[in-house]
Amino acid sequence: MFDPTAIKEVFLGLNPIMQSLFGGLFTYGLTALGAALVFFTKSVNYKMLDAMMGFAAGVMIAASFWSLLVPSIDMAGAQGMIEWLPAVIGFLTGGIFLRICDAYLPHLHIGLPIEEAEGVPTSWRRATLLVLAITLHNIPEGLAIGVLFGAAASGIEAAGGATVMGAITLAIGIGIQNFPEGTAVSMPLRREGLSAGKSFWYGQLSGIVEPISAVIGAAAVLMVQPLLPYALAFAAGAMIYVVVEELIPESQLHGNTDLATLGTMIGFSVMMILDVALG
Repeated sequence: MFDPTAIKEVFLGLNPIMQSLFGGLFTYGLTALGAALVFFTKSVNYKMLDAMMGFAAGVMIAASFWSLLVPSIDMAGAQGMIEWLPAVIGFLTGGIFLRICDAYLPHLHIGLPIEEAEGVPTSWRRATLLVLAITLHNIPEGLAIGVLFGAAASGIEAAGGATVMGAITLAIGIGIQNFPEGTAVSMPLRREGLSAGKSFWYGQLSGIVEPISAVIGAAAVLMVQPLLPYALAFAAGAMIYVVVEELIPESQLHGNTDLATLGTMIGFSVMMILDVALG
């Protein structure tokens, strides 16, 4: 018989590296699930997609604050640091890191013509550039999951919400917002003539980096515990950069600004509820 309590106890008994791996696999799975919509239709309602992209932005904003910045500040205080300093340094460093990646990694934002691809010039195909764009912002999402699982296992008191349940909640929130991202990659490729199988392949491929980066994040902070407050804020800064530079503009490309804005507010509210109620 299915026993969720037993499954929860088994998961909580795993080491943080394995917890991070499963958390990353969960978020990847929802990316693949979103990409799988190409097997049922060639088109997607842009109003719905823009609202879902706005929802994803709201989830990431709330996760950055409730799941990452607050634990970073509280953990710094528990370690005897100036509470706000690691959060500020990590937050800005995360944004700068994404800006550097954005400047040099060839990629194409969803909904734009290939002539507007960013990064160094390349002859790579549109599908590859689209996947790289989503992959670029999936990296900090995976890192955030891994870092939070690592923080939960650190043993530092007053970690301010850095618990295994808080990390699970973050993985749930990121997984929810990954669903429309998988759809947003695979659906345009299907409309451009790629087969359903190839469109799905490229869509799910964008999420495979999350379990990898989650394991890397957990391993890094477990080896160097004083980096935990900085690492949490780094992930938050990278996620906010993605939201402002990519998700919000993409959610408003088709003129559905009101729907996208409401989606952002709903996404923020849902993630806040999840984090406070479960984390």
